[in-house]
Amino acid sequence: MVVLCIAAATTFWILNALNKDDYSTVVDYPVDFVFNQENFVAIENLPESIPVEIKGNGWDLLQKYFNVNTTPYPIELRNPSESEFILVSDLRRSLGEFLSPTQVLSVLDDSITFKIDEIQTLKIKPVLDTTSFSMAKNYRIINQVKFSPDNLTIKGPSSILKSLAEGYPLSLKEFTINKNIQKEVEVSVSSELNDLISIEEKTINVELEVVGFLEGNKRLKLKKINFPKTVNLVDEEVSMMMYYLVDERKALELKDMEFEAVLNYSKRNREDSTITIRVQPMPNYLEQVRVEPQILKLKYE
Repeated sequence: MVVLCIAAATTFWILNALNKDDYSTVVDYPVDFVFNQENFVAIENLPESIPVEIKGNGWDLLQKYFNVNTTPYPIELRNPSESEFILVSDLRRSLGEFLSPTQVLSVLDDSITFKIDEIQTLKIKPVLDTTSFSMAKNYRIINQVKFSPDNLTIKGPSSILKSLAEGYPLSLKEFTINKNIQKEVEVSVSSELNDLISIEEKTINVELEVVGFLEGNKRLKLKKINFPKTVNLVDEEVSMMMYYLVDERKALELKDMEFEAVLNYSKRNREDSTITIRVQPMPNYLEQVRVEPQILKLKYE
């Protein structure tokens, strides 16, 4: 019986207290951003509430504190892409009217930030994702990779489309390539962008031409230039070898070509009396040219 009396008295006191109008508290009041969602899109999660210090009836404050049947405060953005924040001072009057009869004492934040972009549709060039393929040893891609169609029609936030200005990456999914490739590739969107952009084309034809480079070597003839009679090589019988990769299409042309190891005394290293070898001719279809030895020692009589 005593317990019931205490419970009844406590309930009566709480109910009586909640009916008073001089309470204040801080609540996270829900907000709703209102803008043209056909022409603009949020590229980051929008704030769901703002911290507001309010004063009023205990029942009303309790309801707002626990967000019971509360209507979000609408924040209207006419040109949301022109700014990334809105000053709370610009909302103070309308927020006060919206929460009436509860009185707004203050809004704890100076501004509310958001990131909303204009939706655009652009033509963007496709490019190959270099991590999605690899070449066989000594093989190279020649000429430009061909795409058909040569552009992708992409719709999405302007900032994301701007970041794709250098090209939209496509996954080739080919490894140790040693022959020409022509295949239809799926145009996919990563999980990070899936909710933000859409691509009109679902597939694209990719064509690339490759060439192999053959390993080879040649013995070099020694040719001295500007050598005084009193200067010789420490090893006059040195065997000079050149190692290289040659474009397979030029292999026959290279077969009968003779190369020289040119030693120009005028370009010697005066500090250590050495001279570096220069190979001639040097056709542009050779790669990774290496000469052994690369440097020769001079001796003076």
